Amino acid sequence: MFPLFTQSTHAPDGMMLLFMAIALDAALGEMGPLFRLLPHPVVLIGRFIGELDHRLNRPERSESDRRRRGILVALGLALGALAVGAVIAFLARTLPHAWLFEVFVAATLIAQRSLFEHVHDVAVALKDSGLEAGRYAVSRIVGRDPQSLDSHGVVRAAIESLAENFADGVVAPVFWYALLGLPGLILYKTVNTADSMIGHLNDKYREFGMASARLDDLLNLVPARLAGLLLVLAAPFIPKGRPWSALVTMLRDSGHHRSPNSGWPEAAAAGALDLALGGPRKYPGLVVNEKWIGSGRARAEISDIHRALHLYTVACLIQAGLVIFLLWLQA
Repeated sequence: MFPLFTQSTHAPDGMMLLFMAIALDAALGEMGPLFRLLPHPVVLIGRFIGELDHRLNRPERSESDRRRRGILVALGLALGALAVGAVIAFLARTLPHAWLFEVFVAATLIAQRSLFEHVHDVAVALKDSGLEAGRYAVSRIVGRDPQSLDSHGVVRAAIESLAENFADGVVAPVFWYALLGLPGLILYKTVNTADSMIGHLNDKYREFGMASARLDDLLNLVPARLAGLLLVLAAPFIPKGRPWSALVTMLRDSGHHRSPNSGWPEAAAAGALDLALGGPRKYPGLVVNEKWIGSGRARAEISDIHRALHLYTVACLIQAGLVIFLLWLQA
């Protein structure tokens, strides 16, 4: 259950399982053909959260009642996720070759390759098919109104999504597996899914989703800052990368983001690429006037997406190297 501290005669070391999961995700990504036949683990989590939302978050209930129910939902989801992860981890270390299933589950909950592909699709769509295709491609990975974006806005949105999702789709899952094993990874993905579904600041979810949103902020506290640091370390290895600017911008502008965590990797990416990210954003029915992050160019180009993907790839490799280093320390 705790891969930094345990070993098993029935399965490889926990950190080795983590490295294999990272490698499997890098090789196969979303495994689309398989999950057209079977429900993806995150889809199953989402269905369960949706059912709880439908049953417990009724508009006729008072705000205090909905808040209490939301707290119980967040705690119940967290405990349930830990229990499911513990059962799988126990079986993986008890039954012959069952550890392969743990590697598979962990790989499905890490989003390295799929994030790369979705952001790369934005660059391809913009270059080959124009602005409308770029808007459609970026609408798959951001929540803002794509019709309000010009080509520079589409590029910035793609890079911002890459940086933010590097933290919560790649670094955080690996961090929580390294710390608590598969139970930690499933805990994180469950809470993160709940935040994306019910952690919104609108009339329906402000009270019911508050606990899930706060718990997600807490679980991302360390991974977000680690993600920013990994992007700083990756900056020297990209064309025209600016590692010092990445570090300074991260420390100076991370607080400009409305999220207490997302600003760290986004500011590091802005400094590394010499861009200005963030700024005013338009969502359906809402305009958010945020500060700019970074002091570089706001007129981002398609080539900047490719540089950002280069930065992201190197940061993923550095993270994999850290996992190998921890494995070596155990040995």
